[in-house]
Amino acid sequence: MTRRVPFTGDEKESLRVSLDRHRDAIMWKVSGLGDAELRRQMTPSGTSLLGLIKHLGAVEYSWFCETFGRETEPLPFVDGDPDADLRVTEQESTEEVFAFYTRARAAADRVIDELKVEDVGQAWFGDIVSMRWVLIHMIEENARHAGHIDIVRELIDGLTGDHPESP
Repeated sequence: MTRRVPFTGDEKESLRVSLDRHRDAIMWKVSGLGDAELRRQMTPSGTSLLGLIKHLGAVEYSWFCETFGRETEPLPFVDGDPDADLRVTEQESTEEVFAFYTRARAAADRVIDELKVEDVGQAWFGDIVSMRWVLIHMIEENARHAGHIDIVRELIDGLTGDHPESP
């Protein structure tokens, strides 16, 4: 069953469920595909489903963990190459990319659980941001890339909808 944002939930619960709805939709949209389909570059810029999952893992770690002073594993960001985290190399297995995303999401969830929406950290660009702002930003980030994943998946095999119950 797809999660629903509670109609009368508190702020943190509502933001968290909204984020999880997008995260869950993304993982549903990439399920059931083989390695070749996940790696297939479907746009002139090289967008692939697996590359988007790698990117989402990197930003989960970056925005939730680095911003609030928590450790992360090495992230695929490269100075001078703003799209490095969106590309999957031949040396990176599909299983490794999915495991990276799973670990990043779990680490982010621990930070969300530990902090209040008013708590602040320092963004990668130096500004102070609240957990509230990061949650909103990551809802936007996941929603944006869920849209990309919707289109790419439809181009691969025709699957449409944003959750398993969708028409």
